Amino acid sequence: MTDVAVEVLLPKIGLTMQEGTIDEWLVPAGAAVAEGDALLRLATDKVDVDVEAEAGGLFHPVVPAGATVPAGALIGWLLADGEQPPRAAGAPTPGADTAAVAPLNGGDAAPDAGRAAVATALDGTGDRLLSSPNARRVAAAAGVDLTAVRGTGPGGRIVSEDVEEFLAALPKDPVAPVPAGGTPSSPLVRKLAKERGIDLADVNGTGPGGRIRRSDLAAVAPPPLRRDAAPQPGDVLPLTGMRGTIARRMHASLQEMAQLTHGYEVRMDAVVSLRDRLKEDWADSELPVPSLNDFLLKAAALALREHPLLNATVRADGIHLLDRIHLGFAVAVPGGLMVPVIEDAVALPLPEIARRSRSLAQAAREGRISPAQLEGATFTVTSLGGYGVDFFTPVINPGNVAILGVGRLRDGVEWVDERPLRTRVLTLSLTFDHRAVDGAPAAEYLRTVGELLRKPLRLLV
Repeated sequence: MTDVAVEVLLPKIGLTMQEGTIDEWLVPAGAAVAEGDALLRLATDKVDVDVEAEAGGLFHPVVPAGATVPAGALIGWLLADGEQPPRAAGAPTPGADTAAVAPLNGGDAAPDAGRAAVATALDGTGDRLLSSPNARRVAAAAGVDLTAVRGTGPGGRIVSEDVEEFLAALPKDPVAPVPAGGTPSSPLVRKLAKERGIDLADVNGTGPGGRIRRSDLAAVAPPPLRRDAAPQPGDVLPLTGMRGTIARRMHASLQEMAQLTHGYEVRMDAVVSLRDRLKEDWADSELPVPSLNDFLLKAAALALREHPLLNATVRADGIHLLDRIHLGFAVAVPGGLMVPVIEDAVALPLPEIARRSRSLAQAAREGRISPAQLEGATFTVTSLGGYGVDFFTPVINPGNVAILGVGRLRDGVEWVDERPLRTRVLTLSLTFDHRAVDGAPAAEYLRTVGELLRKPLRLLV
């Protein structure tokens, strides 16, 4: 166990995370934890993950479950026996620049800057945190970070009642509540178990002391697919979490790039025919039958090898052509979308692309995908064909220079010797950054994708 107080900071998971919500503390206040023990369940804009303790000690939270705080914010302490937090987290640091207010959105700030203004003076002047002297006195005595407290006084001023309400929401029991039957678990876990019809006596707890965590329930019964309630007229949808991140990133993308979209119709007859054959030939094998989107993913990756300008990123010193092709593909999830990444897609045979795309998409929809599986795309494919859309203008993911949109499969007509021939076609929508790619190279890329789809046997390997 540690012999000095250790700060517990909200980790920054992935390059784009700005804030996170403490979905559940996995250990109660006052409990002893060891390095590597699961400490909290963190909900981010992309994924829910368990966060482990980076040291050992007695756990002292300063933020209640349910709070949303910036990446790098102070959320608790790990203390030695009999030790108190070094100081009230909401009090100004002696000698610090009390006019400096750390950014509350996390951004790319260092952990100290993301600590939600630990060094901010609290006298209620200028841009500083508004709080009453009594509120600061109560917070200092309890070791509360005032930046995590919601003020209900005039102008959002924090009063002592706000601090007391905050303290009431913190976990207090030094030991986890144990229901009849002797299985340690949190109230949230017991609630979820009841909803899913799970007997906790049948669950193997992997938390400290055999405590059952929310992730342990999935080993007994996978969670149902999440379905957000449909928005109704008059609702106000907050720009937070995933929705807020999408809004910020897409707005920044359009502000920072010169985006243009090409539409290109491609013949899919050969792909449809080949896929029908594979369904029959592979019926008794373990090989996954590729979807139409899998064929498109493979064609998009192979075409990037011939057109490296589309697999690039723009930085301050110029256009960097990337030597590896990591293919992102958009997956619709409740409240937004995720972009899982198939690494080195150009080197993978089509059945493996099909296997990975299926597995990653399912993990994204069920909230099981890891942050690492959502990072590093060098090019993205997104489809609205399942919604009946032919042509659209996808917005480029920041850091990429292009994104390929896929429309619906539909009937087309081609004239042969003055006779109409029914065909299967779809429209590709390629949005590209005109700073890095001109119209002609973008069109050449689309033509290469079309040629690969006309002769899809080359996509199998």
